[in-house]
Amino acid sequence: MDIGALVGVVIALLLVGIFASLVWLSIRIVREYQRLVVFRLGRLIGAKGPGLVVLIPFVDQGVWVDLREQFIQVPHQTRITRDNAPVAVDFLIYMNVVNAESSVGQLQN
Repeated sequence: MDIGALVGVVIALLLVGIFASLVWLSIRIVREYQRLVVFRLGRLIGAKGPGLVVLIPFVDQGVWVDLREQFIQVPHQTRITRDNAPVAVDFLIYMNVVNAESSVGQLQN
């Protein structure tokens, strides 16, 4: 086998590998209860999903947002009322994301 043909085969394999890795980086599968908020070069493009989403590698950045109902448990608190009666309170805070774009782009903390 000629050395030139061997170099050509190696270069072809490298190109196929690079192309396969770019395809692997660009395809995302978004589940039904999630959305992918896409930023293109830092600018908010929109929410994508559910289903197959194609991103431009190294240009688009996706942020995953879960749309399922979540809760935060606040620690147990005991307080005394004006008439000296102790009151114990347990809190659960339920939250649900309705608009994925606003939950990523318009919140600070």
